[in-house]
Amino acid sequence: MTPDLHQKLTAWRQHLHAHPELSLQEKATSAFVQARLTELGIPFTANVGGHGIVATLSRGTAQGRVGLRADMDALPITEETGLAYASRNPGIMHACGHDGHTASLLGAAALLAADTSWSGTVDLVFQPAEEGLGGAKAMVADGLFERFPMTQIFGFHNWPGLEAGAIAVHDGVVMAAGGRVTLTIDGHPGHAGMPHLTRDPVVAAGHLIVALQSIVSRSVDPLDTAVLSLCTIEGGTVPNQIASRVTIRGTLRNHRGPVRDTLTEGIERICAGVATSFGVSISSEVTPGVGVLANTPREAGLARMAAEKVEAPLRRDLAPSMAGEDFAFYLQHRPGAFVWIGNGELREGAELHGPRYDFNDAILPTASTWMAEVAKTALTAN
Repeated sequence: MTPDLHQKLTAWRQHLHAHPELSLQEKATSAFVQARLTELGIPFTANVGGHGIVATLSRGTAQGRVGLRADMDALPITEETGLAYASRNPGIMHACGHDGHTASLLGAAALLAADTSWSGTVDLVFQPAEEGLGGAKAMVADGLFERFPMTQIFGFHNWPGLEAGAIAVHDGVVMAAGGRVTLTIDGHPGHAGMPHLTRDPVVAAGHLIVALQSIVSRSVDPLDTAVLSLCTIEGGTVPNQIASRVTIRGTLRNHRGPVRDTLTEGIERICAGVATSFGVSISSEVTPGVGVLANTPREAGLARMAAEKVEAPLRRDLAPSMAGEDFAFYLQHRPGAFVWIGNGELREGAELHGPRYDFNDAILPTASTWMAEVAKTALTAN
């Protein structure tokens, strides 16, 4: 990659960082991507599955067709970086690096457009709404694989704590299946000074939160992986009244389907027991999220070959993450691989989804070049 292109990608990335948009609201982000593609002379189709964009590059006579994907949405997090290009949209932040992913794919587009050594078709998928709101599913439902019949798809996520520019390729599972948990506790409200006349959902909630932690430690095989995190609790309006309702929300994660069943059954069992103990009613709702993200063997091999071609440090020893990624939904329809590219030192508060996180612009050349190279490698192998 030339210094000029790296500088341009850095400017684009920092513009996106300063103007983040939440899932399903990426109108300006989509317009910016479309403008950059027009500038590069690359044709595209807009409004695929919402604000999604698919740009298509073809050259030569080969019939192979592969896809590259980047996500575009931000998070409802208040930025604390103090950077000159920090978010200008209060309470919204690119805290996961999707600005860098988008810039990297634009860089791959520029590299592929200027490279005459390959033959075939590459579809560049700019996806909205990755952060739990079904962007991949929406693009597939809008005919992504019928309108752009790629046979394989590749993507990456930046990874704080991994050496900057190193590429981690997993054999099999990369990231976990996710799900949302909502627990509603209904009691009987009353005066805080007369608790004997009430059925207190706050006390029940406290016991429920503690009891639910026993599912992973005592119901899941220690050789399996599982997470049950309860992240929000809402209940009550004044300090001298026992509330009528408490709502708890959280997430569960797993790498194998049977573990999800164990978690769900454990939640239902413990909710029933706590409800009986405290004379309240408890309803539980577990909503499935993305599935397990697992690389297919041949495509993982192609991802490694591309990493070697760009002379990036290659890691094959990292354990899968319990974070989720809706790239998994594409892999339910096409073979593919998803890699991690190191973002550099892991600093407190600068983790993924942290208020002081920032994408490392120094890795843009590696990310863009790897994406272009994995597309060429796949087309050649096909």
